[in-house]
Amino acid sequence: MGLLSEGSPLSWKETKKWADTVRNQGILQFINLYHKLKNRQNDVLKWGDEVEYMIIKFDHDRKIAQVSLRASDVLDYMHQKEKENPSEVRSLWHPEFGAYMVEATPSKPYGGLTSHFNIVEANMQARREEIKEALVAGESLMCLTSFPRLGCEDFTDPPTKPNPHKGALCSLFFPDEAVYGNHPRFKTLARNIRERRGKKVIINIPIYKDANTRSPFVEDLTSLGDDGQGAKAALPDHIYMDAMGFGMGCCCLQVTFQACNIRESRVLYDQLAPICPIMMALSAASPVQRGYLSERDCRWDIVSASVDDRTNQELGFEPLVDDRFRINKSRYDTIDSYLSPEGEKFNDLDVVYDRDVYQQLRDAGIDHLLAQHVAHLFIRDPISLFSEKLHLNNEEDTDHFENIQSTNWQSMRFKPPPPNSSIGWRVEFRPMEVQLTEFENAAFVVFVVLLTRVILSYQLNFLIPVSKVDENHKEAQKKDAVRGSTFWFRRDVMTCDSPPEAACMKCKASDQSEYMKMTINEIINGKDSGFPGLVPLIKKFLSSVDVDVDTQCTIQQYLGLMQRRASGELMTTARWIREYIHNHPMYRQDSVVSQQINYDLLNTADKIQTGDLLCPELLGSFQSKTKDDIPNAIQKAENCYDHVNSGGQLEDCYSHLNCVEGES
Repeated sequence: MGLLSEGSPLSWKETKKWADTVRNQGILQFINLYHKLKNRQNDVLKWGDEVEYMIIKFDHDRKIAQVSLRASDVLDYMHQKEKENPSEVRSLWHPEFGAYMVEATPSKPYGGLTSHFNIVEANMQARREEIKEALVAGESLMCLTSFPRLGCEDFTDPPTKPNPHKGALCSLFFPDEAVYGNHPRFKTLARNIRERRGKKVIINIPIYKDANTRSPFVEDLTSLGDDGQGAKAALPDHIYMDAMGFGMGCCCLQVTFQACNIRESRVLYDQLAPICPIMMALSAASPVQRGYLSERDCRWDIVSASVDDRTNQELGFEPLVDDRFRINKSRYDTIDSYLSPEGEKFNDLDVVYDRDVYQQLRDAGIDHLLAQHVAHLFIRDPISLFSEKLHLNNEEDTDHFENIQSTNWQSMRFKPPPPNSSIGWRVEFRPMEVQLTEFENAAFVVFVVLLTRVILSYQLNFLIPVSKVDENHKEAQKKDAVRGSTFWFRRDVMTCDSPPEAACMKCKASDQSEYMKMTINEIINGKDSGFPGLVPLIKKFLSSVDVDVDTQCTIQQYLGLMQRRASGELMTTARWIREYIHNHPMYRQDSVVSQQINYDLLNTADKIQTGDLLCPELLGSFQSKTKDDIPNAIQKAENCYDHVNSGGQLEDCYSHLNCVEGES
């Protein structure tokens, strides 16, 4: 969601005047915050998920599914409920870019008790129950990464028309009305990104070439009002898109963790970075863009291009005259460097950073790696400023720092504590696509959180060169990457500090490279040549921890889903969508996802997510334990929350890498 400052948004021309001030003040704010909190210790594990949803309107008579532009009404209703009954709030609702999107998080963070893994799914399902009251007839809250016909004619309810010559987006396909309008941040971002770069964003995704797909695939955009800019930007055999909405209008699943101190947060940031493309491939869920089947299964490059505000000078197309840097990546992209001392030797990319900012940070006593990281973030301009937030107290406020930080959307985010709060140093895991069901989303979340505990407890080392992580991100987006691609991964993840029972699984091929290419199946489930596999490592860790039978059963189901997805026995969401379309009687092998196909696909997906239709291709025989007993599951969640926030949980939490000793 990012920083949601209130106030009057500035135009790009006005924002540009204040850019240096915001950067200068933002660095001072970070320096002050760092020195106040650099020695903060002993924070316990707290964590939470963020699920983004779409509101879909079904017209069952006309066989049409559209995005419903009622997010503001729905959020107003949910926020009013929060004010009226704060003690009953179990989840918090937030706006997102699309006027058809909402985001929800648990109202309180989860903690270090293993029993908390058993309430994630219940909380997610409680969100669905809570929001039902705010929906109108025909509407459904759906976990969709990408609406298949986003940008097609008649894709919104109520009807809207794009205006390629006026407004924030100036898109041929995406109307301004489809952007959330109750907060000015979103349209301001879209407008300022377009104006800063000097033209509309350009998104080209390879089209899937089926038997009857036009070859070459080229669209005539003149009927949509194209002035020639679109025709010039669109590549043959690609699906062309031209607005921020095509990226930021997608949904994702994210997890944020609190570390016990700054050192641990930097370790988790580094160790999870090579896991990002693996989890992106496993969660792949967006093979259709603007009504066409594509050659990609993930949204990542689409989002990256949709917020790419680099000018021709920054892209290297023109000499640097007005701009300061040649910038290699979009604002939304993979990380460029590791932050821990152990990761420094794997920082093989040429990191572009502001030398003056870097020196200012170094002079302030901040180490090289963290100073480089922040100075790299600050090569960007602020792109969304509010007049009421220009003059701040740098000793107390961090809004200028967060302005830059929150508009660098990277695969991992290193998050300093907010000023004057009880929150500690955190990291955010950002690459995953949202899944159809709460069971799947909970499985992905629990897997990532458990992996952080294994990394810290076993002192694992997943580090590979950052350039190889970038290669993996490209590979992870390809069609059916889980079954058809290989990924760079470390051969020997154990260290000299790993416990003997874990170290006994070490790969003995010490005379070979530190990393090699593996399949997703080998990375998750292990391979005969000595690589243990992430799930077996998690299971070994769990065998040394006191876990109640009920929670153990839940975790085993989640891990089983991950294992069978990795092996290809169960489909990714993207593969399921592809096969559904290919098998639809109205599909003409021409890559086109028609209105009828879209309706049938989403109607089927809606039945799967509510449990009215079984889908063994996606879920196997795994079934949610909470879907038929939500009230009891919610009460169990409340009981655990009460324990976590009672102050007596410190001995039971994963603090200082310790395992859980007891349960509530």
